[in-house]
Amino acid sequence: MNKRALAFLTLVIVLLTSGAFAAEPRQEPTEQEQARTLYIFHTPIVMLQAKFGLTTPEERVLRIRNTLRNFSQADVREPIKIVPVTRYNQQGKLFVMNGKPLMLLTQADLDEGDDLTLDQAAQRVLARLEAQRTALHDQYDTGWLVLSAVKTALGLAGCLLLIWGAWRSWRRVKRHFRRRIAENRGLIPKTWRRYVGAVEARLYALLMILLGMIAFYVWLSWAFSLFPWTRVWATSLGDWSLRVVRQIFLSIVSALPGLLIVLIIFIITAFILKLLKMVLNQVEAGRLQFPGLHPETVGATRKLLSVVVWLFALSAAYPFLPGANSLAFKGISVFFGLMLTLGSAGVMNHAMSGLVLIYSRALRKGDVIRVADNEGKVSEIGMLATKIITRENYVVTVPNAVVVSGKITNLSAQNNDGSINLTVSVTIGYDTPWRQVHAMLELAAKRTACVDLTTAPLVRQLALMDWYIAYELQVRLLPGQPLAAARNVLFSNIQDVFNEFNVQIMSPNFVMQPEGSVMVAKENWYPAPAAAPERDK
Repeated sequence: MNKRALAFLTLVIVLLTSGAFAAEPRQEPTEQEQARTLYIFHTPIVMLQAKFGLTTPEERVLRIRNTLRNFSQADVREPIKIVPVTRYNQQGKLFVMNGKPLMLLTQADLDEGDDLTLDQAAQRVLARLEAQRTALHDQYDTGWLVLSAVKTALGLAGCLLLIWGAWRSWRRVKRHFRRRIAENRGLIPKTWRRYVGAVEARLYALLMILLGMIAFYVWLSWAFSLFPWTRVWATSLGDWSLRVVRQIFLSIVSALPGLLIVLIIFIITAFILKLLKMVLNQVEAGRLQFPGLHPETVGATRKLLSVVVWLFALSAAYPFLPGANSLAFKGISVFFGLMLTLGSAGVMNHAMSGLVLIYSRALRKGDVIRVADNEGKVSEIGMLATKIITRENYVVTVPNAVVVSGKITNLSAQNNDGSINLTVSVTIGYDTPWRQVHAMLELAAKRTACVDLTTAPLVRQLALMDWYIAYELQVRLLPGQPLAAARNVLFSNIQDVFNEFNVQIMSPNFVMQPEGSVMVAKENWYPAPAAAPERDK
């Protein structure tokens, strides 16, 4: 019996480093104060301060611990008593268990800040010791252990039943949302109900998971408290949970003023952006004018102003954000700043090129342009790239830096109605009168239905080459006519007209000098369909 008692009584005294809540022990003890404090089952009993000869308070705590280890189970059954004594010329209180001295509390052990007499301090220490002795005696009883095991099993069954019920309720909630989606019930439209219902079901599942975790945590802490071997863990779990809840609550309360300031800053920012949007809408509609601001650039200006205003608001609200001064928050900020610095070189180049395109008004959405070997209609001018729909109905994405660095030919910028100027070139030999070529090209233009005849076709002679003359025909297409389709019809008509009047569209290259001069006689200056002016008739 003595060996068994010695084995389990060794666990009675646990000298741990933790906070205290008694009158004499410190609530936030230092390392020296912790060494002078007697702990039983993670509970502070008393802090000794008197030094007797060469015996320090720390050594007195160790001696009390060794004394407790020598008590038997029969000693634990007897209540602790206080015997007034005089030791080392000081009044003291000797704590006795079953006639065996346990510890000595003297006047020198008291702290003046506690404002307690020796009798009052002794009574408090006695109450704490008796609570631990009684709990130890009850819990090491065989009947108590059996009852604790039964309670633990029942508690586990209840916890598992609660978790099973939470899982069943989640399945019912999921079926409920599916039924509402199928029956199209509720105020939310069916197209949105599918996604909202899935989000609600997952939120409920998350709530049930948290409920199961809390239930398991409560059961585990309660089960640990039933047995003396795990009672320290139960106290630690309880203290940790209370400390976490308290810290969360205090953090929320302390963060409320800063969050209120952040909310005010964001409300003011939203109001400023709303005001700017109203002004820019008036500019876009042409009812208001500002120097340097055009309706074509209002969209980009609105985005730039929004970014600038929000960045300014974020800079102003940053110090008031919860955890803004923490090392983790600063580390994340530095990390994202480094990523932005390393990865934004090319992006910023394209973005600035996009701003150049927008504010120079070189391009507009719907313009027909020619960039390098790409020709088509502009469908989008983004911050990073410009998209062009070609005649093959392909979407070509050209980076803005490439667009700005090259030559841009805008075929429709000069016409306010969106019509396009189309030019085609042909080369005809010197033996064909130029007046006839002009007339044939004009006739081909008049036969093309997509050409706007209110603007007369224009024929130019671009160059007198070695063996032929280069002609150019310029026409104006009707608004909305596709460039590729119009070019195809005009080319077809040019070929038909030249075939009708027996004129070859070719470059008459020759390898030897002809016998006669390659020229047009004056009487042949106006062959059909050309008509001579009145002065030449």
